[in-house]
Amino acid sequence: MTANWATFTAAEPDLAAIVETRFGAFTHHILATVRADGSPRTSGLEVRFLDGELWLGMMPDSLKALDLRRDARFALQANPGPGTDTHGGDVRVSGRAVEVTDAGVKGAYMKEVEPPEPFHLFRTELTEVVRTYVEDEKYLVVQVWKPGEPVRTLKRT
Repeated sequence: MTANWATFTAAEPDLAAIVETRFGAFTHHILATVRADGSPRTSGLEVRFLDGELWLGMMPDSLKALDLRRDARFALQANPGPGTDTHGGDVRVSGRAVEVTDAGVKGAYMKEVEPPEPFHLFRTELTEVVRTYVEDEKYLVVQVWKPGEPVRTLKRT
């Protein structure tokens, strides 16, 4: 089961706001894709939240775009920033990336983002959103959301 960003936001608005804030704190984040041989590839990436979607834009024929065309699975890690303070927690989004080729959709995206052309545009279908943070300097807290389920919260000492 997958869900778009709007579905996640409607189901868990507080967690969605935290995740968006974490991604908004820095421009560049880390995208993990699957190479043709099955090994992982990590790449830098900018993301956008627009019109109820989480968008991934990429340069033409970049290795990460070619990876996603072949195997749509991805994990996206928000930039933790400098030092050890993760400013509200460490967040990760996983799912499938669907390439958008519709000229109207790409045109609307371009009005908001103004990417260099040409470019690949992917819409995300979420399978999991995870936030990890430290509470009271003694608990590791992990919040996990999956489509169709409430947030699960795990605490470890």
